[in-house]
Amino acid sequence: MTWWDGLVLGLVQGLTEFLPVSSSGHLVVAEAVLGLRTPGVVVEVALHVATVAAVVVAYAGRLRELLVGLARGAGGAWRFVGLLALASLPAGIVGVLFRDFFEAAFDSVALVGVNFLITGTVLWVAGRHRSGTRPEPGAAGAFGIGVAQAIAILPGISRSGTTVAAGIWAGVDPVRAAEFSFLMSLPAIAGAALLQIPDVVTAGAAVAPAGPLLLSATAAMVSGVVAIRLLVRLLARRAFHRFAPYCWTIGVATLTWAVIGR
Repeated sequence: MTWWDGLVLGLVQGLTEFLPVSSSGHLVVAEAVLGLRTPGVVVEVALHVATVAAVVVAYAGRLRELLVGLARGAGGAWRFVGLLALASLPAGIVGVLFRDFFEAAFDSVALVGVNFLITGTVLWVAGRHRSGTRPEPGAAGAFGIGVAQAIAILPGISRSGTTVAAGIWAGVDPVRAAEFSFLMSLPAIAGAALLQIPDVVTAGAAVAPAGPLLLSATAAMVSGVVAIRLLVRLLARRAFHRFAPYCWTIGVATLTWAVIGR
């Protein structure tokens, strides 16, 4: 991996992971159209760690508040963490039971194109939905957000987009829905990184040069923080739907390439 490769990979990971445009969908399209290959397990783990770091940096104050609340036995903090745990269940269960199905979905460029169109529609409808004022979802709402996260395992379905949309439909304030979505992503992303640790040990550190690897992780973290803050600003301005035309455009382009471009 060159320095340039590391920079591009980091920026793409940081921006598409948090903006509602589907990082996995972009990866499939890039691999199919440009002939790019996945960067390897060492780089993937580094980018996962950088993604977690971006959330921690962006929500440092809220995480500190939760940790203090948990230590003091505050009911509100324990309830919020319980909701996060409940929301994390569907993706964990579905990911284990239907792993082969989801892995096969990454081989279908046409499916990714359709999923981009679905993501755009979800963003448009959610952005036009009357905003709620609840600071956090109830149990049913949290589970619904978790189901959205499980569906977003499919490439082309944006995790941030669908989970924030589910939060909005549950009556949660859009900005707080984004907070819940990103904090909920911490165990999922960290868990994915941990599961790859044995592969990292097997692959060895020589697979990825230290310099480009560090640059990639740094770029992912910095661009991730920027992406989170941009999305939150747009949600506060009730402009969530502005990402829909992009998703529709790339969806149509992906489907066109899948049908006549090969």
